[in-house]
Amino acid sequence: MPNLFTAPTRLPLIAPSILSADFTRMGQDCRGVLEAGADLLHLDVMDGHFVPNLTMGPDMCRWLRKALPEVFLDVHLMVTDPGRFVEPFIKAGANHLTFHVEVLDDAGLKSLSAKVRSLGATAGLAINPPTPVDRALGLTSHFDLFLVMSVNPGFSGQKFIPEVLPKVQALHPRLSKSQRIQMDGGIGLGNTQEIQKAGCDVIVAASAIFGVEEQGRTEVIRRLRTSV
Repeated sequence: MPNLFTAPTRLPLIAPSILSADFTRMGQDCRGVLEAGADLLHLDVMDGHFVPNLTMGPDMCRWLRKALPEVFLDVHLMVTDPGRFVEPFIKAGANHLTFHVEVLDDAGLKSLSAKVRSLGATAGLAINPPTPVDRALGLTSHFDLFLVMSVNPGFSGQKFIPEVLPKVQALHPRLSKSQRIQMDGGIGLGNTQEIQKAGCDVIVAASAIFGVEEQGRTEVIRRLRTSV
């Protein structure tokens, strides 16, 4: 399976968000985007509390692991209490867990990151559009990935917020080559160039990929990756 945190042969990595897949044919849709060139799958987990929507749980991760044993499963916990979900998702086959800077103090964030790593996964820290980037800058040594949200989390299909790009620019020089910056929300062919130029190297795309016909997804993924 691909490793997000060793030097890959191609950057940026493309992570289709399965929130926009057809849930009646999830395995087929996910296998199809990987065959079309995607590098990993992004699972948006929402608890109906931290964000207003309610989506998927560990069973989705478990069945994707069974169907696609080699895929890298990137789980984004948009939840108020991420500590409750760490072990269930890692046991279900998650390779990586990202949780939000807004839900814990610095000590709690460091402790939870250490727990994720001790269980064999990598850890990411997400930051919402209204949250100042300074909230994350002091934590760069404790996380493998930083997710800069480019929409307010909770729903797919929102409009990209370009004002978050300076956060990527602030994080980028502070990270090593084995760390990643991910962006999620409203990303498509019209803005992937500026996102990559800011320093983002993992692109999450939902409707931009799953919203086109199957035969067109290879070209969309190629263009998302190579538009710079």
